Amino acid sequence: MPRLKPPTKEESQLLPLFAALPDHAIVLPASDAAFAQARQALLAQHALGFDTESKPIFSTHQVDTGPHLVQLATPDAAWLLQLHHPQALALAREVLSHPGICKVGFGLDNDQATLPRRLGCELVNVLDLDRVFKQQGYGASTGVRAAMALVLGQNFHKSKKQSTSNWAALQLSPSQLRYAANDAHGPALVYAALPAWLARQPAPAAQRPRRPRPAQDTRA
Repeated sequence: MPRLKPPTKEESQLLPLFAALPDHAIVLPASDAAFAQARQALLAQHALGFDTESKPIFSTHQVDTGPHLVQLATPDAAWLLQLHHPQALALAREVLSHPGICKVGFGLDNDQATLPRRLGCELVNVLDLDRVFKQQGYGASTGVRAAMALVLGQNFHKSKKQSTSNWAALQLSPSQLRYAANDAHGPALVYAALPAWLARQPAPAAQRPRRPRPAQDTRA
């Protein structure tokens, strides 16, 4: 069965632009009260879009100290947890190890390898949406851009400049905050719309049974 091809970057650019979260829906907790509110909101969810950001490494002599930021989102809001902050680290640990909250994202293999060391706990109930699309006949790495085009018919743009910016900085720029929020908000939207999209997909074609080989004559 031939592999299905998701929309290309050029095809995605012809679609309506992804409706990003407004700035007031992007939460970067820094005070005791803000962390308490974030904890209450996050632990009330059954599913959260999930991603991380790390300071890029440009030399083999540099030590990787990331991830530095954990992003969690619903279709309506996003929370950005800077892991240098002890309360952010504790909240990320609590949410990502919570069995009752499904954390959804794309390309999570690296996150699942590095975050347990950073957080000191195993990640529980994590769904890599790339695997869902692979089951539908797409490649192993569909990614959030192509998934947004497939499921929601929207153009999800990612800035290369922001992706390689300093995510270990104590003060993140407004552009970094929006980029990071989008990376968790996108998966949250795809996951919410996924059941309806899957219901519209044709059933996979049944594989034809192989014709049995003729028995060999073993007589002398």
